[in-house]
Amino acid sequence: MSEGVKCACEAANVGLYACAGGSNVGQMANKVAVELTKKGKGKIMCTVGVGGNVPGIIKSTEGTDEIIAIDGCALLCAKKSLERAGFTVDRHVIISELGMKKNKDLDLNENEINDIMAKVEEVLGI
Repeated sequence: MSEGVKCACEAANVGLYACAGGSNVGQMANKVAVELTKKGKGKIMCTVGVGGNVPGIIKSTEGTDEIIAIDGCALLCAKKSLERAGFTVDRHVIISELGMKKNKDLDLNENEINDIMAKVEEVLGI
């Protein structure tokens, strides 16, 4: 990688740090973060960059006023990655606790997305 390459992330008032794991709930967590970003309710940030201790991403996270972790399942990969890097998670939601059963089907359907989005917004109060 070139030395001049920089992260496209910037600090956010509300940072959305999502799981993007290899299951339906992991993919839903990421989809939720994307949709919340589109609605202006926060900004999707790079969770894996936090876990990888990437300097620019760590700096962006340090400048974020509020950190929301969106995990797919009870493994809590997003939340644990943030905490391991020394960050405090202000709000947290787990997709599999909102009525979506974890499986390996990566194709999300529109009805599931709408249902889970409504539940996440309610749980997070956004």
